[in-house]
Amino acid sequence: MAAAKIKKGDNVVVRSGKDKGRTGTVLQVLPQEGKVVVSGVNIAARHRKPTQVNPQGGIERREAPMAISKVGLAVEGKPSRVRFETKDGKKVRVAVKSGETIDG
Repeated sequence: MAAAKIKKGDNVVVRSGKDKGRTGTVLQVLPQEGKVVVSGVNIAARHRKPTQVNPQGGIERREAPMAISKVGLAVEGKPSRVRFETKDGKKVRVAVKSGETIDG
């Protein structure tokens, strides 16, 4: 399995779909499914029946997972791809667009 190029806590820009151009922070990465959960993006509404835990019921809105290929790392507000390089014997992530090191 390939190393994750997008990690939890990264700021990303949505490249395609209904939320194209919106930015958010990665809340969760699901590598087996190839999906990410981004804050404030891809909001799904679920209608919940009243239960003992939630007697009111109603509509629950929350972020749904989206394909990792639909997001790009935000570099100066624009999406960029990520590549790996070795610097000082350490594997680091580098933004392809600007060449800047992301972590490390």
